[in-house]
Amino acid sequence: MAQANRQLLGTMLLYENKITQEQLEKALQKQAQTGERLGKILIEEHFITEDELLEFLSKKYGLETIDLSKIQPQKEAINSIPSEVVRKHRIFPFAIDNNTLKIALFNAENVFLIDEIRFLTGKKISVYLAKESQINEYLIRYYGTAKDLEVLVKHVTDNFDDSVEQIESLDFDEAVNFDEAPIIKLANSILESAVKEGASDIHLEPYENTFRVRFRIDGKAKTVNTPPKTIASNLITRFKIMSKLNIAEKRLPQDGRIRIKALGKLIDLRVSTVPTVFGEKLVMRLLDRENIKVSLDNLNMRQLDLQRFRNAINLPNGVVIVTGPTGSGKSTTLYAALNELNRDDRNIMSVEDPVEYNLEGINQVQVKEDIGLTFSSALRAFLRQDPDIIMVGEIRDTETAEIAIRAALTGHLVLSTLHTNDSVSAITRLVDMGIDRYLIASSLRLVLAQRLVRKICPYCKQPINLPKEVLLKAGFLESDLDNLKIFKGKGCSHCLDTGYKGRMAIFEVLPITDEIREMIINGKPENDIRQKALEQGMLTLKQDGLQKVKQGITTLEEVLSVAIN
Repeated sequence: MAQANRQLLGTMLLYENKITQEQLEKALQKQAQTGERLGKILIEEHFITEDELLEFLSKKYGLETIDLSKIQPQKEAINSIPSEVVRKHRIFPFAIDNNTLKIALFNAENVFLIDEIRFLTGKKISVYLAKESQINEYLIRYYGTAKDLEVLVKHVTDNFDDSVEQIESLDFDEAVNFDEAPIIKLANSILESAVKEGASDIHLEPYENTFRVRFRIDGKAKTVNTPPKTIASNLITRFKIMSKLNIAEKRLPQDGRIRIKALGKLIDLRVSTVPTVFGEKLVMRLLDRENIKVSLDNLNMRQLDLQRFRNAINLPNGVVIVTGPTGSGKSTTLYAALNELNRDDRNIMSVEDPVEYNLEGINQVQVKEDIGLTFSSALRAFLRQDPDIIMVGEIRDTETAEIAIRAALTGHLVLSTLHTNDSVSAITRLVDMGIDRYLIASSLRLVLAQRLVRKICPYCKQPINLPKEVLLKAGFLESDLDNLKIFKGKGCSHCLDTGYKGRMAIFEVLPITDEIREMIINGKPENDIRQKALEQGMLTLKQDGLQKVKQGITTLEEVLSVAIN
């Protein structure tokens, strides 16, 4: 019966010209090998999108669709069905209205479960179709992960002696295949939880008598679990095995990589270990491959700033610099620029330390200083590779700066980063590196400074009142106050009670106009250059941040914590 239903789905998609006969045959062949649902295979093979399949099933079964990301699930609804039933049938109850329980599912054949759910809850049932990726995300958010992590920690602790003996006695291949070990389940659960929560980093930290697991979410580190110290070494060993590190070496730092698939996403993890006095500390940086698909239009840049930045990166030559401290989103901005510039008629070369994401169509080089492959040596080699566009991960020294400027002056576009407080300071930094002012003025096209601020959680966002003197001191004008609405997140399950969900950048965009170019050559001070840029329409980091506060996207506290006057 199940096979007939899968065949029917494929046939109907073929009849509606949603897929081709060849695609259907390939998907059915894979389905016969894996036993997976046909719809899932069609999506994974990119024969149809999740949205297209959802729309098709909605028409076929006469069911409404629901976007779970746009609703606040009711706690009463979530608690109305036992978690084991919800997990088994992959359904998500999200609301109760007049004794009618609303549930979302992605497998329309599950409508036959309505009688069972009605019997369990004693309520009328209303069924909606939702994306499988959303259902999976919400099941983990509301029915798993956190509790599972605690259960797994207890299970691993209870069976610790066996786990230690098994893990440490296995060679690499055996350990990788030992999928039923409790320590492996715990490691997988930590990774899954981190992806679900949108963490950028995972920290495993042993201390004298304790061991803690922390996630960095929206720039802030948060303790998510404190397993017994007794399992610390074994858990860290598991991650070292996954990243192909030397598990016997615990005295020296090591670096490795892991690739996983979680919540339907491909995630790369950059792994680093360091030996502390109480054992190895391990940190994993999560690199969501979806981030490399970001567009400049999605960076929340002011329209004038976006146009100026676009104009600069589309020039045939010159230097464009993105500046800011570590963790300010510079790489995301540069990748967005490269995505826009990446065309078949261009040769794009990049040298990075490290290469965080692999970009199709771009020749990426990893710095390896131990063998002499530095930013400057790679740049020299690039100039013999017929490049159109060069990206330098960071201008760290005079030699790299000189070669980058020489490349720009000989007809190449160079994108790079610096670590300075604001856009104007980048000019001073280049001067301090020993670069002649006339070379800076001749080659520099634009400097973009940026910082990351947390966004207000849309699920618990609410207006607040702040005293007039506080707003004026923060930088708002009297004319702003009449219609000014300030918002803050109250804290809810969606944002782990922080009031924030996600991050975005605030920008300061300095185009090098003829007037500013002349000021650079004449050695004018930073304040004079900054004042001229403001007269020409530049917003400082703080001013751009206040604009986003006025738009209700972020909070005043966030802007004031990262923006300088």
